[in-house]
Amino acid sequence: MKSIKTVLAIVILFCYSCKEKKIVTSFNNNNNTQTKTPVLETSKESSLAKVWIDATTGHKVEKLIDREGANSSFYFNNNPFLPTKDKKSWLMIFYGSTAQGQQLFSIDLKTKKIDQITNRGGNKSGEIVGVKTRKVYYRIKDSIFSTHIDTHETNFIFKFPDDEVGSVATLNADETLLGGVLSSKEEQEIFKNNPSKSSYFDKIYDAKLNRVLITVDVVNGKLTRLFDENAWLNHELFSPTDSKLFMYCHEGPWHKVDRIWNIDIDTKERTLIHKRTVEREIAGHEFFSPDGKTIWFDLQIPRGETFYLAGKNLDTNKEKRYALKRDEWSIHYNIAPDMKSFAGDGGDSGQVAHAKDGMWLYHFVPKGDSLIAEKLVNMKNHNYKLEPNVHFSPDGKLIIFRANFEGITQVYAVEIKKSNQ
Repeated sequence: MKSIKTVLAIVILFCYSCKEKKIVTSFNNNNNTQTKTPVLETSKESSLAKVWIDATTGHKVEKLIDREGANSSFYFNNNPFLPTKDKKSWLMIFYGSTAQGQQLFSIDLKTKKIDQITNRGGNKSGEIVGVKTRKVYYRIKDSIFSTHIDTHETNFIFKFPDDEVGSVATLNADETLLGGVLSSKEEQEIFKNNPSKSSYFDKIYDAKLNRVLITVDVVNGKLTRLFDENAWLNHELFSPTDSKLFMYCHEGPWHKVDRIWNIDIDTKERTLIHKRTVEREIAGHEFFSPDGKTIWFDLQIPRGETFYLAGKNLDTNKEKRYALKRDEWSIHYNIAPDMKSFAGDGGDSGQVAHAKDGMWLYHFVPKGDSLIAEKLVNMKNHNYKLEPNVHFSPDGKLIIFRANFEGITQVYAVEIKKSNQ
């Protein structure tokens, strides 16, 4: 009896200790050893712990990339994923800081092995992954390069003309053409003299300078001018399934522009995706569904008042709208690989929704004409000057995002399924 009481006392003391330290204990199925995941407020402290359970939401969060320096995941509508060479796992491409400047890396999402892909000096832009060719495409100053993800072999593709400023942002579905824009030296000066978005945004729009939509052949470097306009053409994105369909936007104050457009690169026919119907209505941050059949976008009728995630079906021309509450509005949305749910990266009170409690990462499930939101990560310790830019993992189990809990940009992943520990 005394022995039983002693064991019972030890068990009670152990459980009490776990509660006081907010430690969750579980068993590792591989070797039957105990692992402990701390339950913490998502912050600098939790980031340094590498893996934790968000104390507010109950979802497990992991610092995905463990290397020195700043690390940044891709913009929300640029695909960073491709299978490993042996097809047993997935790679995610990301940017990391080095002594030689920003470089592109890959991480195996299963083993967490990191591989540096590029080593050429100079800041890189583009965030373009060719899944079929297993190459990354990027621009350094006035030149475009490609680097093979596995062999690291680098090739020069194209140099922009000296009298124009060029960029590329997307790759078409058969991976033969890069898409981008040409702009003017005059526009570049406006950006240079007004480096913050709050300074240049209206100035570039009001200047009405000429921009040209272009493609660049990845094999021979041939530049083709598709369409030009005295407008801020931006946010270029090829369809993931139709190699001839090229989406772009009229950038600027969203309530002043009919923003989202498609152009057929063969016929040059242009199509407006959403026509505004009331004063100060806005639509933007557009992205394709994985099957290429729908363009999804943030819709507000009018701006800052009524919030929707809307999708335009390109086959039927019908528009689907899912209503959201003010606090659930997100800077960016994204769609799961199975297209059954969505994610959002929230926003602070200074954003267009002026949400009082909007600093969360969300998982959204459609129900009728609305989205039912679940909070995944408490983002109150994140500075939203850095936009989290959510991505679903290829298996649909994680949402990957960037944040600055540590004071510099790092990449994290949160499990959509709530922890059962």
